[in-house]
Amino acid sequence: MTVDIQKTDTAVVFIDPQNDVLSEKGANWAAVGASVTENGTIENMERIFKAAKANGYEVFISPHYFYPTDTGWKMNGPLEADEFRTHSFARSGSLDLTGFSNSGADWLDRFKPYIADGKTIVVSPHKVWGSQTNDLVLQLRKRGISKIILGGMLANMCVESHLRDLVEQGFEVAIVKDATAGPRHPVWGDGYQAAIVNYQFLAHAVWSTDETVDRMR
Repeated sequence: MTVDIQKTDTAVVFIDPQNDVLSEKGANWAAVGASVTENGTIENMERIFKAAKANGYEVFISPHYFYPTDTGWKMNGPLEADEFRTHSFARSGSLDLTGFSNSGADWLDRFKPYIADGKTIVVSPHKVWGSQTNDLVLQLRKRGISKIILGGMLANMCVESHLRDLVEQGFEVAIVKDATAGPRHPVWGDGYQAAIVNYQFLAHAVWSTDETVDRMR
């Protein structure tokens, strides 16, 4: 199977292009850095950003933010608990940008020109892993988007959760396998490899960045 993409009905969706999962100074670099480096994740995401902007594809960002009030949650899974412990994606408040610039929740510097160009759509934050908790689907539907080129972080958590929800919502989804990366844990295993298996079962297409950029021309 494949996805026949065109700029009139297809958009790029990047999840969590943020410092805490993509910067060497980020809170999660120890867990994800090897996978990011091996895949060339940052470079490949930038290639897709460039192709989208050059060829007229809309770009959507689904970010992960936590506000101080979120610490009131009374039940968390193991990775959620770790995010709160490390203050991953932490912001001062939903309407407060104090300390946001260059923080772990901010965009990776090299992505800022693409995200801040006045055309990229930044949706409301997802609060756990998937798009069920933000307005991504609404924003896509309102623009007549039915096909998605999907990448970002983390492969086996937020990317896979977005994939599952978007497929359930009736979108065609092509995953870019080297524009994502996953954590490695000494007990839990390699999240990237787990995701790659599931992508093959779930996505309508699994492409490399080379294939993706070629198809976007």
